[in-house]
This record gives sequence, structure tokens and C-alpha cells, in this order.
Amino acid sequence: MRLSLGLMAILLAASGCSPAENGKNEALRVILIPADGGTEDGTKADYKPVFQAVSRMTGIDFDIKVGQSYATVVEALCNNGADIAFVGPVTYIQARNRGCADLLAVGVENDQSIYYAGLFARTASPIRAITDLRNKRVAFGDINSTSSFIYPMAMIIDAGLDPLHDLSKIRITSSHADSLAALIHGQVDASALSFDSFEKAVGEGAVDPATIRVIARSAPIPYPPLIMSSRLDDGLKAKLRDAFATVDKAPGITPEMIRGYAGKRVDRYDTSLSPEKFNIVGTVAARLDDGFKASVLKKASEQ
Repeated sequence: MRLSLGLMAILLAASGCSPAENGKNEALRVILIPADGGTEDGTKADYKPVFQAVSRMTGIDFDIKVGQSYATVVEALCNNGADIAFVGPVTYIQARNRGCADLLAVGVENDQSIYYAGLFARTASPIRAITDLRNKRVAFGDINSTSSFIYPMAMIIDAGLDPLHDLSKIRITSSHADSLAALIHGQVDASALSFDSFEKAVGEGAVDPATIRVIARSAPIPYPPLIMSSRLDDGLKAKLRDAFATVDKAPGITPEMIRGYAGKRVDRYDTSLSPEKFNIVGTVAARLDDGFKASVLKKASEQ
């Protein structure tokens, strides 16, 4: 399985040696998780402004692509198919544990680098709490997504439900946007996604917030980071960190260009955050091992 994912990622991203290894003035290859679904151009638009800002500061060009899944993004970074990636916290932990990723930067809003996962239902439904999900249909995003799978699943388990037996149907949609769409169209009774993704959908007019009820909100989660390949030259790593740390103050850079997850404006980027801040995410993710994920996928495929 890992080999096939690696091949997919290599095909997806530009092949060959990284710019730091071959000495050529080539664009750094950036790959983004498909967190919000939709078109590739729409996903790229979330992060394109800040990379354009960094490019103006440094002269470094960036070739931005979107992965087909969270797993292919990890494989691209770990198999020399990408130099920089935007990932979820769990995806970062997966890449870090394989020794192929270094933390680059995280967005900061109101002096915090956190976000939240949520479980949502329609306001017309009787569902008001996680325990009301018994015998209900629930949509989740990618099984490696922190806020549309890992944390919501852990929240359901902590509420005393067994997702494999107590949910009547599990739907894996592969993205936050598709998870929300399944709820809007009545295909499920509840959906798991991040609050950032929900707010983006509201802002784009994709959903009327009056029609959606928040069932549960997670504890704060470390913000989805930008990470970079551990293969990059130390001097290039330092240059990238310095650029992201100061991009919000650079001449000619407008606040609208400083964007983060779901295309949301952030105040600045922090490049000094300790990797250990993400360890809590690894602890939560470890509760949902590969065997559990396989069982979830099996249940989803049978319905």
C-alpha cells in the first residue's frame, strides 16, 4: 500500500531531485492536502496569496499542487515528490515520525495557533448531543484528517458510543466540504468537519448557518502547519523560516495576502513553535489505530 501511494504522489508532484540537492534555481514544489474538496484551483487559492508574498520577498518561485488525499501528501514529501506541504496536525505527525518533515510555520490569529473540530447536524433534526447519534448516519472526511475524522471519532468514543456498532452508517467523504454537503443534502444525519471549513462554507454562501446546529466542539487543536522536507539545505530552511516569520511586515504585502487554513486571513506566521506542541495530536491519533481505521472503511463500504 505504501509503495502505491508513493508512486501516486511522485506522479502527482514534480519528479527528480529537490532544488536544494541539484543546485538549480528551480521552483520549490508545494503540495496541499485536499482539506476542503472542490476544485484544485479553489484549494490552491487558499494558500496562493501567502506563497506569492513570500516569493516577492525572497525571489523563490513555488509550484503549488493539491494532493489526491492526505496520505499522498505525506508520500510526496517523504519520497522526494515535494519540498513544502500544507498538512493537518496528524498528517504532520505521520511525516515527522518517518523522519522526512520539519516544521516550517503555523498561522497565528489573535495570538493563538489553534483551531477546532466539530460535529454538526441540521437544526430541523432532533439531534442535540453526541449521544443522540446512536443509530444515526454520520459523515467524516479523510481518515487521516485531524478535524474531520480523528478528533470527531475520539469525541464520539468519549461520549460512550462505539462508532462501529452504534452508528447506523459511516460515510467517508474525503473532505470537509463534502462532509458538510452530505449533511446539507440529507444524505447523513450529522457531519464532522472543522469550524474553519464550516465558516468558509458560510462565507461562500454554500450553507445557511441558521439551518445547521453545532452538536459538539472539540478541545483546541494545534493549527494545521506548513512543513518542509528534511532533505532541504539548512540555509534554505532558514531562509524560508525567516520569510514566513516576517512576511506580514514586508513592504508591499497587504493583510489580504496573509492567509491560512481554508483561505482565512491570519495575523502572521509563527516559525518558532516547538514541534512538541503537536504531541497531543499524536496521542489522540494513536487511539484510532490502523485496525480501527480499516474497520471504519469496511463499514463505510458495506453501506
